[in-house]
Amino acid sequence: MIKTYEAGKYDVAVIGGGHAGIEAALAAARLGCKTLMFTISLDWIGNMPCNPSIGGTAKGHLVRELDALGGEMGKAADATTIQSRMLNRGKGPAVYSLRAQIDRRAYSGYMKNAVEKQEGLDVKQAEVVTLENKGGIWRLYTRLGAVFSADCAVIATGTFLGGRVYIGEVNYESGPDGNFPATKLAKCLKDMNLPLRRFKTGTPARVAKDSIDFSKLEVQNGDLKTEPFSYKTKKPPENKVVCHIGYTNDKTKEIILKNLNRSPLYSGVIEGIGPRYCPSIEDKIVRFADKKRHQMFIEPCGEDTDEMYLQGMSSSLPEEVQIAFYRTMEGLENVKVMRNAYAIEYDCIDPTALTSSLEIKAQPGLFGAGQFNGSSGYEEAAAQGLVAGINAARKVKGQEPLILSRTGSYIGTLIDDLVTKGCMDPYRMMTSRSEYRLILRQDNADERLMPIGREIGLIDDDTYKETVKNTELKEQEIQRIKGVFLPPSEALNELLEKKGTATVNTGANLADLIKRPQISYKDLAPFDSTRPVLPDRVCEKVETEIKYEGYINRQISQVEEMKRLENKKIPEGIDYNSITGLRLEAREKLNKIRPESIGRAARISGVSPADISVLLIYLG
Repeated sequence: MIKTYEAGKYDVAVIGGGHAGIEAALAAARLGCKTLMFTISLDWIGNMPCNPSIGGTAKGHLVRELDALGGEMGKAADATTIQSRMLNRGKGPAVYSLRAQIDRRAYSGYMKNAVEKQEGLDVKQAEVVTLENKGGIWRLYTRLGAVFSADCAVIATGTFLGGRVYIGEVNYESGPDGNFPATKLAKCLKDMNLPLRRFKTGTPARVAKDSIDFSKLEVQNGDLKTEPFSYKTKKPPENKVVCHIGYTNDKTKEIILKNLNRSPLYSGVIEGIGPRYCPSIEDKIVRFADKKRHQMFIEPCGEDTDEMYLQGMSSSLPEEVQIAFYRTMEGLENVKVMRNAYAIEYDCIDPTALTSSLEIKAQPGLFGAGQFNGSSGYEEAAAQGLVAGINAARKVKGQEPLILSRTGSYIGTLIDDLVTKGCMDPYRMMTSRSEYRLILRQDNADERLMPIGREIGLIDDDTYKETVKNTELKEQEIQRIKGVFLPPSEALNELLEKKGTATVNTGANLADLIKRPQISYKDLAPFDSTRPVLPDRVCEKVETEIKYEGYINRQISQVEEMKRLENKKIPEGIDYNSITGLRLEAREKLNKIRPESIGRAARISGVSPADISVLLIYLG
């Protein structure tokens, strides 16, 4: 029996130093709580065990929203970007998403420094093996016998919790990148009767740069004009590297299919459910059997390393099979594998066991964030970590929790989906998950969320004032444009003909011209003598809000209706079994999830519109 000793008392304790744990710890400390963050290794704080990138489709929205609320991820990404691209420029502005290739060790170093320098935050390398609640205080026991006390605790264990790595016929207990797994904590949480399940994720191999023939690969450059994630970053990041694109072929497919019986995914060894939207290469070959080839992105892991990341090629096949199928691809004929691809299985909670504040219903004062809540991805983890850290701090202070609405943010959509609908596989954010994506664009995250960040205490006055000023400039410019009439001119007609739209012989209103799909705000600048000089971010919002005005107004009306339902609260102690007219499935689901509002109840799978009508009549 290990002898224990009292090691200290804190307001908030955070278990995990990954993307969720970092944001949770920083938020709690910045809100004035004495905070402790545990990590299994100080050298791997903010690690990127999978793709060395931040952002991407919908994920870029999350990073911008994080930044608007006072999170750290956007600033860290800007400081360590080596290539930047705005995705989906060929589509509408609702789905524009910023993505940056990151120097993974520089990012980890940035975040390690951020938590070390944060006032009110202590960082401790230790493995938490046991959690218990005594008299409303959480006690956290480390493997070495130290006992720390905290009013609230946040579990942000990533893939460490009960982690097991699989490579072909070989499997062993492990966290990501060869770190120690959190096996004893997993057992403790099971003993607490938390509804845990097993999920799985995977990561591709890292290969040596000098073993790749880049002449056979397609070059993928960064944007000529880059944008930062953070509203505090004044200098746009520089593109320092290029990425490349390659493809699988029939030979690749043949080797994978021949060895499919050696994949733990298909031999039945892995119990955990893998990510639906980021399958392994063997899963792609099987599920999309008619596809001639699959795309692979070769991405640098940093400026000072020769490791290259093979995005799109995660696998759990044996080491020699991995080497063999990689070498069938053009450009990789002589590739040297530095780190093998692997699958990792881990424990996580059924997120419907959480409230909208990310507090575990059955364990007051205990919060969950990131992959522990059933999500996947660095950005999803960081978003939940920020909310969990904020709400842990607010609970310590006796304040109401911060609940972000799905009508106002992707973060709100993410959390609402998890705690209301749950997830049967690792949850990934996509723009299609939001009903209101035209008003939840990545370019207006500051307008939507910075007032909230300032109110709770994570956004400083100067940053907030700049947002208010830019919003005023945007509104003024929209009103000015609506009143501008462009006289007829040969040059204007030539422009319109070139853009493939009808000519204007008698002149036109500037706003009406901008609303045409082919015409941009920038195109018309030479004909608009009164146009003021505005920041690029303001110009982008001006054009979007004029061009899509009708659609935006329609979504705003939908949001108002949703808010009405969200404001209709359901009493905590309501007995659904006593409500005549509710179907049996609806009673079971409502009793399990205990929604706080009619709006949330309406989004529960298995609760029909008829059930909502019955519930409204009962409450009335």
